Amino acid sequence: MTIIASNMLLAFDTSSAACTAALFDDAGVCVASADEAIGRGHAERLVPMIAEVLGGRRADRIVVGVGPGSFTGVRVAIAAAHGLTIGWGAELAGMSSLALLVAGADSGDEVAAAVAGGHGELFFQTFDGATLAPRGEVRNATPADAALLVRAQLVVGSGAEQLVAARGWGEARALSPSAANALRLPHGIRTLPAKPVYSRPPDARVREAA
Repeated sequence: MTIIASNMLLAFDTSSAACTAALFDDAGVCVASADEAIGRGHAERLVPMIAEVLGGRRADRIVVGVGPGSFTGVRVAIAAAHGLTIGWGAELAGMSSLALLVAGADSGDEVAAAVAGGHGELFFQTFDGATLAPRGEVRNATPADAALLVRAQLVVGSGAEQLVAARGWGEARALSPSAANALRLPHGIRTLPAKPVYSRPPDARVREAA
């Protein structure tokens, strides 16, 4: 296949049960995208999906979802992004996976994102639904504790139902991120370092020598 060079931006995210990729032209118009709820198997599906979206084209810029979310999924996307960056000599940046999730809500009001974070806890963060600007930092807590901190009526993501149930009020939507919304994010949260975002220390730790 002939690779067509062009001034394009490729965005993708595998932080959730979905695998999503989108290609934008130099005017910021999304010219191709794909979203699939696959559950597992991001490592096997991501690269073929990217090839389908590219359609023989090459991106000069890459934006990758950096989480928080699935530990394995986030690392799959970032590893692929670094590989493509080296191969193409492209520019690389990270974007907030939680902001990308909220972008799919199409709400002008305050929106909270909540996703499973392991150990029965949630990653959560609140955003301005109109501008997608974050209102506060990424937090990690049990649904019961998160319920005391999140005041947005609408909660989206894989952990939305848990949070709303613990709180006893509000609306929950089990949305997944879509890379087609990548350029809707504020500049500051789509130009992050391309490395995983975690709101708690990793479970595995280096044991100090006695």
